Amino acid sequence: MKNNKFIGTGVALITPFDELNNVDYNSLNKLIENSIRNGVNYFVVLGTTAESTSLSIKEQNDIINFVIKIVNKRVPIVLGLGGNNTSKILERINEINFDEIAAILSVSPYYNKPTQEGIYKHYSKIAERSPVDIILYNVPGRTSSNIEPLTVKKLAEKYANIIGIKEASGDLCQSMQIKEYLPNDFLIISGDDKMTFPIIMLGGHGVISVQAMAFPEIFSLMVKHSLNKNIIEARKLHYKLLYSVDMFYIEGNPTGIKQGLFFLDIIKTNKLRLPLVEMSSKNSQILNKLIKKTLIDS
Repeated sequence: MKNNKFIGTGVALITPFDELNNVDYNSLNKLIENSIRNGVNYFVVLGTTAESTSLSIKEQNDIINFVIKIVNKRVPIVLGLGGNNTSKILERINEINFDEIAAILSVSPYYNKPTQEGIYKHYSKIAERSPVDIILYNVPGRTSSNIEPLTVKKLAEKYANIIGIKEASGDLCQSMQIKEYLPNDFLIISGDDKMTFPIIMLGGHGVISVQAMAFPEIFSLMVKHSLNKNIIEARKLHYKLLYSVDMFYIEGNPTGIKQGLFFLDIIKTNKLRLPLVEMSSKNSQILNKLIKKTLIDS
């Protein structure tokens, strides 16, 4: 399969901050090493989970270079590069050195609710400009618009460098339609942690996960079992991960995962940049208990 470097468990890296709200590179290093050591297959850097809209261009460039250096070609790196201003994305593509970047993950335009034709033309411009492969990112709960399966089909058939979709609509029927419309090497990647197991069972190829940063070994093993059709083992781990999954998102993302990684001593603080704020004390305590339960029961 030509796109097999993105089969398995990818994680959407957070941007850790220190007490002064500067990027904490030591914590980012620790997170990367813990993820690779425990079976993660690739990273997404500067995705929406990274609070990328609150980072300056200099910070973004420094983070890209840092991740490339630390990863050191051990796993592929995908760059999050999307938004609701097509021309700005094209300008940003021109500014970036893609030598060590395997693909772009590009979220569908948000807030301005383009039609399917607008979505098609938006991604067409990106595909014509991008020097690397592109993974579409459909997350209607955040963007307020859906990339319909026929639009995915139209894009994939027109542009060879559109190789897959991170599907986070929560609609399994939509994933099945994409699977039906496109060849087996078109990647269907879960963008919703708790939908990973069912999507793979329906022919999907893996996940770009948030929760896997807290449980990289458990999550990666669940994905491997799912892909190998070891259904009993995969299902057991799937339900184990369900203990805590909703609590990671109860106050938004990356609020929950930062709290979890702080509790696990992988990052030094649970700081976020406004308008995001740290998790409430009540929910933090619940999440911490569920994380402990998941690890003890493993």
